[in-house]
Amino acid sequence: MSGFGNLQPFDAFADAAKVNDTGDIQIDQGQVHIRIQQRNGKKSITTVTGLSKALDLKRILKAIKKEYCCNGTVLKDEETGTEVLQFQGDQREPVKNFLIKEEICEKDHIKVHGF
Repeated sequence: MSGFGNLQPFDAFADAAKVNDTGDIQIDQGQVHIRIQQRNGKKSITTVTGLSKALDLKRILKAIKKEYCCNGTVLKDEETGTEVLQFQGDQREPVKNFLIKEEICEKDHIKVHGF
């Protein structure tokens, strides 16, 4: 009996990923914008936009929150309809370093905005 077809490994990013000449998987990525917004007084929030829809943003958010000890959430942008990562405090450099270190996007594709 070999009817166990559902036990095969499944790659959730297979259709969004491309394999380059060296065999590495690459996901199409546009420009990623990391911005800081002042809330009130000394409080601020950091937003990350432009990440590929093929990425699991909740897993990325969880890893960044754990590594840099900050709180955050995934929001749906009403204007563009895309998902945005939002963190408490000024997390621009930690988020940029994480995205580069985990090879989620290249350094050339990250634009940091703010004071």
